[in-house]
Amino acid sequence: MRQRLITGVIAGAAFIGLLAAGGWYYTALLLLMALIGYWEYARLNGQAWTRLDVLIGFAAVALITLPKLPFEWDMPSFTTIAWLLMFVLLCGTVFSKNRIQLEHVSILFLGAVYVGSGFHYMALTRELEHGIFWSALTFACIWASDAGAYFVGKAIGRTKLWPSISPNKTIEGALGGVVIAVITGLILAYCQPDWLGYGQAVLIGLTAAVAGQLGDLVQSAYKRFRNIKDSGQLLPGHGGVLDRTDSWLIVFPLVHLLGLLT
Repeated sequence: MRQRLITGVIAGAAFIGLLAAGGWYYTALLLLMALIGYWEYARLNGQAWTRLDVLIGFAAVALITLPKLPFEWDMPSFTTIAWLLMFVLLCGTVFSKNRIQLEHVSILFLGAVYVGSGFHYMALTRELEHGIFWSALTFACIWASDAGAYFVGKAIGRTKLWPSISPNKTIEGALGGVVIAVITGLILAYCQPDWLGYGQAVLIGLTAAVAGQLGDLVQSAYKRFRNIKDSGQLLPGHGGVLDRTDSWLIVFPLVHLLGLLT
């Protein structure tokens, strides 16, 4: 527990510091996390990072993650990157004479879109006007939901939410997480009413809590299917990048797709 606390404080302080700095400092951190996350994803699926198709996946993750390229280079659209990745990976099944199988490239394509898109929208949020506020709001609602679900579940949780996937989660805890996330959004709306209305705050809190908990369950289901406990060991006591960002990867794209950060 002590190691987990120390690691969490140090990593959290570094993350918040680079989030506040913004610009390429924060983008570089997100890019590094995305590449490590994709490495974890490939590894837990039994895909060696030295394979050419996996290296191509890394390149696609980097391009998807970045909100813009340096030196004012033109950024290809997400559709272009995704199509080229699909095409190259499918060609790999031909040139390898099916040593690289369709199942392999399907997994790599899914992972590149899943990891890259999540970190892309985190970077994009920071690029918005008042981006540090919108980023802090979204993270605060996600973390409030996590904390609320844990503590409410510990205190009064009785009804299992999905025992075959995550045996410790309860319905009472999940509902507690939703309530705490919404309250967090409303507090930030009270602190900054010119940028955030109360109705919008409720919607962001609901989205962060519900989608965030689903993102956590997705990772739990996936790791249980692969019979592993953690995606990696980067952070002692906390697991890997994917373990720490499973909620983020779903929430940030969704709040943008729903048009909530305006």
